[in-house]
Order: sequence, then C-alpha cells, then structure tokens
Amino acid sequence: MENLAEKKVRSAVKELIKMPINSAKELMAAKRIIARKNNLAMLKNSDILKEYGAGKSGLSASLRRLLRKREVRTLSGIAPVAVLTMPYACPGKCAYCPTEKDVPQSYLSNEPAVMRAIRCNYNPYLQVQLRLRALEANGHEPTKIELIVIGGTWSVLPEKYKYWFVKECFRAANEYTSAVILTRRFGGEESRIERANSRSFATLRMTMLNEQKKNEKAKYKIIGLTLETRPDYIDEKELWEMRELGCTRVELGIQAIDDKILKLNRRGHGVAAIIKATKLLKDFGFKVTYHLMPGLPGATAKKDLVMFKTLFNDSRFQPDQIKFYPTVVTRGSLLYRWWKAGKYKPYGDKVLRQLIIDCKKAVPEYVRIIRLIRDIPGESIMAGNKITNLRQVMADSGAECRCIRCREPKELRIKNYELRIKSYQASDGEEYFISVESKDKKVLYGFCRLRLSHNSYLITHISQLATHNNISISHNSQLTTRLNKKYGLLSDNPAIIRELHVYGELAPVGKAGRVQHSGLGKLLLAEAEKIARENGFKKMMIISGIGARGYYRKLGYRLNKTYMVKRIFASQALK
Repeated sequence: MENLAEKKVRSAVKELIKMPINSAKELMAAKRIIARKNNLAMLKNSDILKEYGAGKSGLSASLRRLLRKREVRTLSGIAPVAVLTMPYACPGKCAYCPTEKDVPQSYLSNEPAVMRAIRCNYNPYLQVQLRLRALEANGHEPTKIELIVIGGTWSVLPEKYKYWFVKECFRAANEYTSAVILTRRFGGEESRIERANSRSFATLRMTMLNEQKKNEKAKYKIIGLTLETRPDYIDEKELWEMRELGCTRVELGIQAIDDKILKLNRRGHGVAAIIKATKLLKDFGFKVTYHLMPGLPGATAKKDLVMFKTLFNDSRFQPDQIKFYPTVVTRGSLLYRWWKAGKYKPYGDKVLRQLIIDCKKAVPEYVRIIRLIRDIPGESIMAGNKITNLRQVMADSGAECRCIRCREPKELRIKNYELRIKSYQASDGEEYFISVESKDKKVLYGFCRLRLSHNSYLITHISQLATHNNISISHNSQLTTRLNKKYGLLSDNPAIIRELHVYGELAPVGKAGRVQHSGLGKLLLAEAEKIARENGFKKMMIISGIGARGYYRKLGYRLNKTYMVKRIFASQALK
C-alpha cells in the first residue's frame, strides 16, 4: 500500500510535468521550485520516469529526452545490450591478458558489465531482461536491440552451450514486458547448463529457432547479434553456425598487424590468419570489428601509427569498425610481471593522446570508432592510460574525426541531404559505402554497405568442388542441386548488403523518428540494388538480424539459408 511519502512524490511529479519545460536548465529550475514548495528532496529523473514509464502518455517527447540518462546509448538508432558468457578455458596465452578466477578470460570482476553478469550468475535470460529494464528506467525505449555477447573466444565454447545461451537471450526479449516486475529466482548456472546438456542437440537447436521465429514479431526485437572471437578460429563451419545463431557482426581480437609483435605477446597466430578471417567474414556478409591495442610490447607510437594507416591502405584489411584499446597493465597477466621487472613501459599520456589524434585523422568516413578505451576501473590499472573520457579529451583538444560515430545526427532532424557513393577495394571484392549525408558532409543520416565480389570464398569453394569432380556446374543439374541444397541462392554469386543503418534517435517500429522511419532505408537499398544490377549481379543477399527480417520481407526479400534474398534482375533484362 502506498505510504504518505510516496503519495507526496507522486503528487510532486504530476505538478512538475504541467510546468513549461524545454531545456535542461528549465528542468532543474522546476525541480527546485517543486522541492521547496512540497518540502521534498530534489526529484530524481528516475522518479518521474518511474511514474509515467518510458513510453506511456503523460510526458511530452521533449521532456522524456531531457529525463533520459546516458541518452547517447540509443541515439545511434539501437539499444545495445551486452551479456557475458560463463568463464570457460581460453586457448590463448596472451601476455597482456589478465586471468581472474570465476571470470571470463581477459575480463576483470570489477568491470561494470562483468559485475552485472556476476549478479545474474551469468544467466543470459536475466542479464537481457535486467538491461532492458534499466534502459527503460532511464527513459529509453529499447525495442530495437543490438545483442552483444562478450566473454572471450566464442568459437571455443561447447556447441550446446552456445545454442542454449542464444536461445535464452531471444526468449528474454520475447517474454519481456515493462509492466511486470521480475520476481523469478534463478539457481546456479551450472544446473541450468546441465539441464540444457541433457537435451539432444536437435531439440535444443529447434527450440532456439522457434524463439528466433517469435522474435520476428515481438515488441522487443533483436535486430543485430555480435559475437567476439579470435581470427584463427574463423572457418566456413564456424561462420555457418554463427549465421544460424543470428549473428550479424563479428569482433576480432587483432591487437596488431605485425608478426613480430604478435609473437612477442604470445598471441598464437600471425597476420595471415587475420587476413584470411577478414575475407571469410566479408564474403559471408558479416560486419567486421577489429580490436586494436596500441602500446604493446615491441611496438612504438610511430609503428602503431603506421600499422593503423595500413589497415585502410591495404585492401586485405579494411575493417568496418574499430575498438581502440590502449595497452594497460593489470594484475594477473604476464605483462604485469614484465612491467614489475622493468621489461615493459607503457606510453605516457602525452604520447598516447597524440597517437590517437593522428589515428583519428587517418580514419575513413566509412569506418566507425566504437570505443577509445576499455571500461577497466582505474584501481585495476597498475600502469598505462587511466583517462576514462579519452574521446572527450580528444574532442576538447580540437582533434577532428570523420568516422561514422563522430558524424551521427543524434538529435538533429533531416535537412537537405545528398546521396553519396564511395567505393574501395577490400578482401578481393569491391565495397560500396552508400550514404545519405548533409550537404556539408558533417552529418551522416544513414548508410548501406554493399559488397560485390566475383572471387568470394563461397564461389571459390564451389568452383574448387566442381574442378575436383571434373564437372561443369552450369551443365550438371545433380551437382547444381547439391550445391543449392547446401548453399541456397549463395551458389549463384549474389551481391551482398553487409549493413543497412539509419542513424538518429531510436524510434520504435511503427513510430516516426527524427531520422529513423523516414524512408532513407528504402532509398539506400534501392541504390544498392541499382549498383548491383549495373555490375551484372542477378541476386541480392542481405545479412539480416532476426528482428529485421519483417522489414526486408515488405521490400520483396525472402528468407534463404539465414539470409534475406531477392532476385534483382528482371527476366527480360537477361536477354
């Protein structure tokens, strides 16, 4: 039953929202007036949001935006939800990587994401639901979810565990409702995994696929799934499994593109594995994120800058996104022992800042710098960078960047825009970055990544199979049938859309936003189809997140081997 104090807060909230509030300054002034008048402590934003809910009526759109906490989380058009897997043994023995008991390799127990996972006993269902609840409590509407699975090398986890983990994430999104308070209690993670292992893989797989099917029409849709792994664990089998799980983006621990540095740091693979993995991922349509670690043993600031520029000057690399993690020394790592022995010294703040400024200047407009530092608490860093707001420090220093994140529209509405097309060579293919930008090129409203390749891994693999059997694919229906059964429409060498993204404030499906749902997605897709047709491609394949399949169905695409595929060449045009 509501007590007197709760009634006073509720009455104060109702009084506040009737006041004319159009800026953060006016909101603060209104809070002071209400507090004095009602003899209350200053109202918290969460009090107001709790009273009215993130998406309920009663609050104007402008007031909801002012009340949001960490608004940037959904200004990219999606709501990121990070979940951790259970601690499993890692195949790597990297010098810089900390090892802590009962925590996934390379992570620390006091990192915010890890602390949340530990509170949930690493249960994926609970992690997803609590993150959605936290986002809504802070004024967001997380109906378009980018699920980011972290916890080390995904590829080495037991197969049943991977399918169970993803299935539980989709189930959490499907069953989530902001109107119900979570009261369910979960037991130990081990017992849940034992129950999952007792089921046949076929049953577990079918259950996961059913949850994915439900999510296509759920309110809280998972429109993107990110997995992180090592380059030396990427192969065809692994990527087909990732696709079945719904993965659309893969983060690779690259660290450096220098064999000597990789060997010195005991990475366990060389640059050749990075190049091969990058090509495979792009040929399958995945977005590719590189994790980079400037300042590793064996590196210098000059060498780091050369390597960074090589990423975009050498077509064998060309990542779509970058996570820039300056090397830091933490306890529990071999690097810590090297540092204690005087065998390693990290970059100073001045050197690191200048390096980042120089790297940011070298970033092409088709690349997104996701992060500039790892979210490691300062007390865990024995040596190395401790600046937590490095991106802001760089901006304040006047460092300009043309990366995607720095040009996102955030709260801006669409004004006069232009359609631009930039092409570049990448991993034996031609990449087209099709964008809608402001005329001064400072604001990026949306973009599409189109890949055209007559030398993709899949086509090469099919050709090798035909050559091995001394058979012409085009004249052998039996082989063609067998290949189509395995690869579907992929065997006909389609053009590939690896990403279609309209930026701006997250707008729930069916609602108009400042940029989202403004028709830009259809415009970008139509231009991609036009370019593909002009280059002789007959089919278009889109690597779609599960929750985005409905969007592409409305545009004539159909599900085929986990991809959304459409014939883009009219029959008469083939004559």
